[in-house]
Formats: sequence, structure tokens, C-alpha cells
Amino acid sequence: MSELSETLSETKTALRAAALARRSSVSEDDRRAAAAAVAARGLPVPLPEGAVVAGYAPIRGELDPFPMMQALAARGARLALPVVTGRGTPLLFRAWRDSDPLPRSALGIREPSPDAAEVTPDIVLVPLAAFDGNGHRIGYGAGHYDCTLEDLRARGPVVAIGLAFAMQQIPAVPADAHDVVLDYVLTEQGLLTFRSR
Repeated sequence: MSELSETLSETKTALRAAALARRSSVSEDDRRAAAAAVAARGLPVPLPEGAVVAGYAPIRGELDPFPMMQALAARGARLALPVVTGRGTPLLFRAWRDSDPLPRSALGIREPSPDAAEVTPDIVLVPLAAFDGNGHRIGYGAGHYDCTLEDLRARGPVVAIGLAFAMQQIPAVPADAHDVVLDYVLTEQGLLTFRSR
């Protein structure tokens, strides 16, 4: 690892820790209200017929995407959730419905059954620890979403929408060459658009 990459990594680690501490201070009532506000706001892009929308099972105080996913399913979206295959490797996505069980993986993350069909999402709802006004995000350091979005974009069009509390925005994320820019970030307070950049 170069000296610059090492410095970026250390800076991200500190920013991540601070952002997660702030996020953990959000009350349960505020979490529910934020998830409802994001669901009511809806997608910033049209929902094509039969589109696959990949969300995530929230962990560590992430904004809950399930209310939005349920609203999208009612409009005809097919839902999916990610499955972790290994550190630094793309996630795979399996079909999921609200009534399906979500067993915990070896990492303790709720994931669809291994029997669920593998699908390719058209829209990915992306969790994050922090984001900035340029569409850069800080995740948890494993690189899952960076390599996943890079892989999906190499195969075809996909829309990446970060879901977050507005208080997760920071002035700047130190971006490395492998960091993927989001198309949008949706919070309880509004929408940030980065697609034209």
C-alpha cells in the first residue's frame, strides 16, 4: 500500500468511526420517521416495469430501506437483497419478497435463502456510514459496494442510490481511485444528485 493510500485509509477509518457514533445516537422514533420519509419521497428515477431493486437488511443503525422496498414492490418492482461472497469481492443478489425468511449468514447479516434465485439489479439502494456532496461514500472498509457497483456498471446500466440520514453528510470523503461515485443520495431531508458529474 502506498503512503498516500495508507493516509487515506487512516483518514477514512477516523471519519467512519465518528460517523457511526453520530448515527448510533439517532433515536428509534427518528429512525422510523426517516425511513417513512424516504419511502414517501420514492425513487429519483422512473421505475421500469419489472425492474429489480436491490436493498439491504439494515445493520448497525443504518437507515431502514424496507418501507421504501415495500412501496416499490407494491408498484411492481422485483426485490433483491445482497449476499456477501468474500472480502473485496462483488456481492451477489438474490430475489427476495417481504414474506420470505432472512436467515443470518456466518457474518451475522440477514440474507436471502441460498435457494433464492440470483438476479441482476437495475437499481441498488446502498447503505453507508458517511457521504459527501460529490457522491463519495464511506462504507465499512471491506470494499463490497465499490467492487459490486464497478462490476454491475461494466455489465450494463445500473442506478446507485445511497440511503442515509441527512446528518451522515460530511464536508469531504477522501476518495481513492477505486472508490465508486453514487448517482444519488436520498435522505429524510431531500435528494442529492450526482449523475451528471
